[in-house]
Amino acid sequence: MDVKQEIEALRAEIREHNRHYYDEDAPVISDFEYDALMRRLEELEAAHPEFYDPASPSQHVGGTAKSSFEPVRHEVPLESLTDVFSFEELTAFDERMLAALPEGREYCVEPKIDGLSMSLEYENGVFVRGATRGDGVTGEDVTENLRTVRSLPQRLRGAFPPRLIVRGEVYMSRAVFEELNERRAGRGEQLLANPRNAAAGSMRQQDPRVAASRKLDIIVFNIQMAEGREFSTHIETLEALSEYGFDAVPHTLCRTIGECRRRIEEIGEGRDAFPYGIDGAVVKINSLAQRELLGSTARAPRWAVAYKYPPEQRESVVRDIVVQVGRTGVLTPKAVIEPVRLAGTTVTNATLHNQDFIAKLDVRVGDTVLVRKAGEIIPEVVAVVREKRPQGAEPFHMPENCPECGSPIVRDEDGVAMRCTGAECPAQRLRNIIHFASREAMDIEGLGVSLAEALVRAGLLTSPAGIYYLDAAEVAKLDRMGKKSAANLMAAIERSKSAGLARLLCAFGIRQVGSKAGKVLAAHFGTLDKLMSATEEELCAVPEIGAVTAAFIREWLDSPQSRHQISLLRDAGVSFESREQLRDARFRGMTFVLTGTLPTYTRDEAAAVIESFGGKVSGSVSKKTSYVLAGDSAGSKLTKARELGVEVIDEERFRAMIRDE
Repeated sequence: MDVKQEIEALRAEIREHNRHYYDEDAPVISDFEYDALMRRLEELEAAHPEFYDPASPSQHVGGTAKSSFEPVRHEVPLESLTDVFSFEELTAFDERMLAALPEGREYCVEPKIDGLSMSLEYENGVFVRGATRGDGVTGEDVTENLRTVRSLPQRLRGAFPPRLIVRGEVYMSRAVFEELNERRAGRGEQLLANPRNAAAGSMRQQDPRVAASRKLDIIVFNIQMAEGREFSTHIETLEALSEYGFDAVPHTLCRTIGECRRRIEEIGEGRDAFPYGIDGAVVKINSLAQRELLGSTARAPRWAVAYKYPPEQRESVVRDIVVQVGRTGVLTPKAVIEPVRLAGTTVTNATLHNQDFIAKLDVRVGDTVLVRKAGEIIPEVVAVVREKRPQGAEPFHMPENCPECGSPIVRDEDGVAMRCTGAECPAQRLRNIIHFASREAMDIEGLGVSLAEALVRAGLLTSPAGIYYLDAAEVAKLDRMGKKSAANLMAAIERSKSAGLARLLCAFGIRQVGSKAGKVLAAHFGTLDKLMSATEEELCAVPEIGAVTAAFIREWLDSPQSRHQISLLRDAGVSFESREQLRDARFRGMTFVLTGTLPTYTRDEAAAVIESFGGKVSGSVSKKTSYVLAGDSAGSKLTKARELGVEVIDEERFRAMIRDE
């Protein structure tokens, strides 16, 4: 790979990690690994200016403003920081400062909080708006969610300026994070990776009540703008922020780079004492006038750097490798290790991710391994100390059958995840019940997540089919239920028996069979019994059902656990008949797109009619679209249809097309 190819590959990889980190709050690599990628890119770009690209991720902050929140253009850009990874690099930074500031300089050293960066706006002492950093120029308006943050002052105190913009970091404390993950584990939900992602995800909730339930906090570290108020040093601004009622970042004045180094080491050694996560220490020029003189690059100020701590690693010995089954059926291997102190907690287990990961590292029981906390939270094995391997250690292989229920294990089509196929697997029980009762499936009103959890916890429900065997008197004994609520639930369960085959197929949770595939299959076969007798070849003959989906359907239907569930549903009187009988196939092979408001049909009604004649309904217009059915106030889909030459019809023409001859 030549230099240009490596630069382009790095840019693409970093953009993808930016999307995971900033936009989805779900990073797939550690900060340290990400920083190493960015450092390599910056080195190559500096050595080869002929490949300069203003759109490179090295030239701007990584996030984007989401469409689900109103965009906010920052009056003062929210810049990123240049990272350094050694004290040699820190000394080089000091030498640059000395060359630019020969009259002298002093520094402020602060812990680098691992949270979600925010801009806070105040007018006449009242909080009026808050926004995420986004790309540093434009962020997302999350004002209502920020109002739920406990340590954010809604009104300032003291002699505050008439207009103030402050930058801070929203975080979830370690204690709150551990409590939240304990609750999620108790409900069988996937654990949150780390407090930073949990805080970021909370801030991006559409319902502020969700954010409020997460008990977030905020710590501020910079005044972006203070109307009518002058400051000479950064430390003065932090003191002012404390006077206004903010929780300001802890800070230390250092007059030499040696003092900075000692303070960085102290912060690193005492990381566990802070209530929030810390991934480094920030070194800043204290004089605001000197900062103005130094200025910024395209993405970062020249007057500050962030010293990043390397991930902490410890040696331990693998005593066993066990396999856990998650609520979605995915099998995850875990190393049981000798207890080791890591990032402030005692670690006794470490994830091994999947079989491919185990094979790559060749992890075996008895091995001495290096363990670290991925994202500072989830312990993982990162390397094997081969020279310490005991004689006779055997390679590890994942089981062929589920350790929870004995059902066969299959690999996902991407070849990485291994999944249990059991319809009655205890590990997947809660997830399967919740999906079965959901709106898109059997639509059992009142049987949501909380009640499903309560029923499973009380031992009243062990499988989806068991819903139809619940006893009203027993349900009424649950907290917050009573006779009336129990009666309403039983009535909703009874109504769901006639939901029809399409909904039932969706409720089964067969891979790649959702509501649309359920309708297609129900219309084609008419009854569950006919579907159960269909071969893979016959399934593949159904429009939109490919070979992979057909194999998943056949595999699920042939499972003894699935057959048992179907038998229980039959005995309970659940309808196996289709409500989506195919009238004829006049629309087979055609794709319709619906837009605007039709005179008499709702979109769902029109879609049902199209599907009943064998057609397909799509949400977007393309060259393959057969017709666009347009009503009043049709928008961009109508415009695109005209641009592509797709035929547009109204409801009158549609009625003529479906009218019997």
